Amino acid sequence: MAQKKVNAVIHSQEKLAEGIYSMWLDAPEMAKAAVPGQFIAVYTNDQSKLLPRPISICEADKENGRLRIVYRIAGAGTKEFSAYKEGDTLDIMGPLGNGFPLKKKKAFLIGGGIGIPPMLELAKNLDCEKTAVIGYRDKETFLADELRKYADVVIATEDGSVGTKGNVIDAIRAEKLTADIIYACGPTPMLKALKTYAMENGIECYISLEEKMACGIGACLGCVCHSKDIDEHSNVRNKRICKDGPVFRAEEVELLTPDEQRERIASGIMIKKEEQA
Repeated sequence: MAQKKVNAVIHSQEKLAEGIYSMWLDAPEMAKAAVPGQFIAVYTNDQSKLLPRPISICEADKENGRLRIVYRIAGAGTKEFSAYKEGDTLDIMGPLGNGFPLKKKKAFLIGGGIGIPPMLELAKNLDCEKTAVIGYRDKETFLADELRKYADVVIATEDGSVGTKGNVIDAIRAEKLTADIIYACGPTPMLKALKTYAMENGIECYISLEEKMACGIGACLGCVCHSKDIDEHSNVRNKRICKDGPVFRAEEVELLTPDEQRERIASGIMIKKEEQA
């Protein structure tokens, strides 16, 4: 479907954990078109904030025409969203981006923090043996019980309060789990480690990248990541996360932490200065 902005009515909203909220929106056309791994752009009602917030689709209730988003308060925009009640309205655009390919292979569904929500819709739609390996900071394991309806669930927590102490790979190793395909969404260090793990073990791996976005439709080049191949749109080795992603084959993209990105930029500046000297 062509992406268009619609004014959606909030069906319900609840707090799931500290700073984590779940919102259901009435959006029949978007709910019907949505596939696991896509996202929507959510606009604030504050006219001073022009850019939308990209938020993953947690569930798509096609029968009742509703979309669910689960988000963390990360700034003024998402703080505004958390105050809304049933019957309030928000402008949204979507569904945006490319989702996860649904393959009939023994699967890991791996989510870290706010990368966990899209795993719920994926778990509902995958027709295969699947284990959701999900990582949290502490005992506030939002969405874990809902995921158990559709997949085996293994939990890792940073403080060891629930499940394996450590990260998702620690949990995989502790439980001696195996899979033929990985689907993952979460912070860059987690995805980077999973990419290495998948390559070392010969496992097919798809990752969903988290990034700040501006337009959400691939026009502004504000959310690019480094890629193996040259992008037809920009003619450089970049991929637009909003348009070409957010889901990629792991080997398609180069994953850089914020510190590595700063080092790459600084290195590029130094090279240019040397060339000009």
